[in-house]
Amino acid sequence: MSIQPATFQTLDESGHAWQPRRVLLFSGHMLDAPNRTPPRFPAEKTALAAQCIAGKLDELQAGSSDLAITQGANGGDILFAEACLQRGVKLQLLQPFAEAEFIENSVTPGHADWLQRYQAIARQLPNPPLAAPTELGPLPPDMNAYERCNLWLLASGLAYGPEKLVFICLWDGGGGDGPGGTAHMVAEVQKQHGQAIWLDTRTLW
Repeated sequence: MSIQPATFQTLDESGHAWQPRRVLLFSGHMLDAPNRTPPRFPAEKTALAAQCIAGKLDELQAGSSDLAITQGANGGDILFAEACLQRGVKLQLLQPFAEAEFIENSVTPGHADWLQRYQAIARQLPNPPLAAPTELGPLPPDMNAYERCNLWLLASGLAYGPEKLVFICLWDGGGGDGPGGTAHMVAEVQKQHGQAIWLDTRTLW
């Protein structure tokens, strides 16, 4: 099934459609549920993960000429979004559900201050988060919502030119707890022969 890229527009200083130097596409693990066995992204590793993501963005010299795309879930997505905004990267959130449902499913389960962090990110966005059901229509019966969102994220990044896409993942190299996780996104990026940067959590902690 072909997925149409997201239609959002940022204007440059002259009022023309802004074209990014690069598109930084991110997918990463959410924070572990309590007592997850084996642990994958325990809460005590949040600061270390943030440091690794920030360091990679610094290596890439990410800045205001770049566009970042992710969902905005607790854990990796929010850490990536915060680091991008701190560097002036333009950020767009694309989500599998309406925002309120996405927050319930993917932001607040992390407890702590993830909701407040998400809300702080949302206030700084040049465009509001986009929801797949609104932008793409009803979910086809043979498709998973998270897998569709991954394909939407990727299509939206590739729309600027495949040579501009840089995919960054915070991943343990394994399968997900359900459909549409980071492993699925990695596989889809590999199909497109895209540039991928893997922050391997097995070697980070």
